[in-house]
Amino acid sequence: MKEKNSPKKIVLAYSGGLDTSVILAWLKDTYGCEVIAFCADIGQKEELAGLEEKGKNTGASKVYIQDLRLEFARDFIFPAIRGSAIYEMRYLLGTSLARPLIAKAMAEIAAKEGADAFAHGATGKGNDQVRFELTYKALSPNLQIIAPWRIWEFGGRADLIEYAKKKGIPVPVTAAKPYSMDRNLMHLSFEGGILEDPYNEPLEEMFLLSVSPEKAPDKPTYCELTFEKGDCVAIDGKKMNPLEVMETLNDLGGKNGIGRVDIVENRLVGIKSRGVYETPGGTILHVAHRDLESITLDRDTQHKKDELSQEFARYIYNGQWYSNQMNALRAYIDYTQNFVSGTVRIKLYKGNCTVVGRKSDKSLYNAGLSTFEKEELYNQKDAEGFINLFGLPMKEWARVWK
Repeated sequence: MKEKNSPKKIVLAYSGGLDTSVILAWLKDTYGCEVIAFCADIGQKEELAGLEEKGKNTGASKVYIQDLRLEFARDFIFPAIRGSAIYEMRYLLGTSLARPLIAKAMAEIAAKEGADAFAHGATGKGNDQVRFELTYKALSPNLQIIAPWRIWEFGGRADLIEYAKKKGIPVPVTAAKPYSMDRNLMHLSFEGGILEDPYNEPLEEMFLLSVSPEKAPDKPTYCELTFEKGDCVAIDGKKMNPLEVMETLNDLGGKNGIGRVDIVENRLVGIKSRGVYETPGGTILHVAHRDLESITLDRDTQHKKDELSQEFARYIYNGQWYSNQMNALRAYIDYTQNFVSGTVRIKLYKGNCTVVGRKSDKSLYNAGLSTFEKEELYNQKDAEGFINLFGLPMKEWARVWK
């Protein structure tokens, strides 16, 4: 007999992988209610093949598969690029950016279907549980949240594999090689398995989006990225929407070995986690965009934005996309981007992404001020008074204490 607060209809974040396949069956066994499986197409490519049939065979009453690639690029990846969001100086936040979009779409389906609960496959040790659930709370605060990894009897993925076998659920992971992969338009991430030893070098055959730098072409590839108000709108003069930009740059970057990162990061829950990432297109965009800011933003605005970018990255990493502080921070960032328009020339060569030129009709770079030759715009004698005033506090400190 059901408990009084048992859910009647659950919307599950479903990928068709080991965890969510087992969760789908487990939810049916545990609650005996209707489960609607939802999968967002955010650039997984072949992983979506046969997903609807698999979901229904596993017990879902309905399977939603929505193409959110353009929305992901336009409303999540591009704002992150505008904000120069890089967590702990290296991680470009591919997974972090995808979760609030998926959860938002789930909230819309829950409203449409009259569901009273959400479920997800994130573990109790990770960041994704926070990202999913903070979005649920922000957009559908009255719905119940079920996190099986925090309440079920299974101790690890070996138990899940055994359960899947009993239920006749095909899964792409074996006990001998259980590292997980998460792919979307922004990146491909790897963690777990042999990667849990941070001294183990990633296997070359693991990578799917990029060739190794050693095997990249011996001649550099050049490309020009045109930006309008902080967003890339054209590559080599060809106008593109955000999805086309990401697909094009992923291809260019992948062929040249761009965007591989191997890091140990600090999770929100306090655990250190080793992750390996491929982010070819996102890496090129970040490098080009930040460089264009160097000639289009004044010094103080650029420095303040650089400070806030670290905070912006933490908010994204911590799942606070729909928080009030994020809204305020994004408003500041987006204001600064009104001035970030122009073209950046990039050189891609064996894993290196190098800016070799930049220009803008609104460039603040003034050769007349910067030149080492004779000029009339800057009186070098003025520097003496400036230094005297700027250094006055240091001089007074030295007078008293030295």
